[in-house]
Amino acid sequence: MDLAQIATLNGWLTEERINAAVLLAANVVYALVILLVTLAVSGWLRRRISGLTQRHPRLDPTLFGFLGNLAKYLVLAMGVIFILNRFGIQTTSLVALIGAAGLAIGLALQGALSSLAAGVMIILFRPFRVGDYIEAGSESGTVREISLFYTELRTYDGLQIIVPNSDIWSSAIKNYSANPTRMVDLTVGISYDSDLKRAGEILERIAHQDPRVLAEPAPFVKVKELGDSAVNFVFRVWADSPDWWALKCDLNEAIKTAFDAEGIGIPFPTQTVIYEPTRAAEGTSTAQRPN
Repeated sequence: MDLAQIATLNGWLTEERINAAVLLAANVVYALVILLVTLAVSGWLRRRISGLTQRHPRLDPTLFGFLGNLAKYLVLAMGVIFILNRFGIQTTSLVALIGAAGLAIGLALQGALSSLAAGVMIILFRPFRVGDYIEAGSESGTVREISLFYTELRTYDGLQIIVPNSDIWSSAIKNYSANPTRMVDLTVGISYDSDLKRAGEILERIAHQDPRVLAEPAPFVKVKELGDSAVNFVFRVWADSPDWWALKCDLNEAIKTAFDAEGIGIPFPTQTVIYEPTRAAEGTSTAQRPN
């Protein structure tokens, strides 16, 4: 290197440029340290949150997996903001831009985000679990899968139904499997000329003979009302939830069979029409009378 090149180099290496280079190198080192720390903390936080389901089996792994990933990316985003600040980049406008973009994306994905929020609420509060038979909105079936965006149901005839979580959360949810016992509630009508006391005894006998009927709460058989064409009994028994449907069908069959054997009539709906020939004739003659 000749004297002219050395002089040129000395003229370029000013104190200001040397300080700027040292500051840049320091910022690069700081940025690498922040990046490594951010990656370590975000990964550790995600594993800690996701690992809660292993220590507590009752917690839902889907929700905590989602929360773990969310915490990871939030920490990474904070690390990126710190790195940009180290290099003197104003992040206020960047945050505002990201917020505006997030708002636009949120409006475009309003339905999906609504289902996501509903999925979080369903997984968190657990109004039903996999294997439960539920009715929500206009759909019903056995729950096969609960995800963050939808719930999969299987109908009694084997159909698959995918229901958005927002539709489920915004409607009343009936969980037929939540309680261990359920009540079979029947209204049994007999004709007015049948033996009322005998009919009640038959219903009591049927309620106590079936082993699936629980002793507590005790069966309840009483006259409910005097209907238009029948005397209606209220017939209520309790059973284990898995036995409910089969028991209801069998009780209907047993009641019909027993009533037929004992001569207890189950009437059809009837209507009595009173015909008065005199008034009918007067109406006809009046209608035919000339003005």
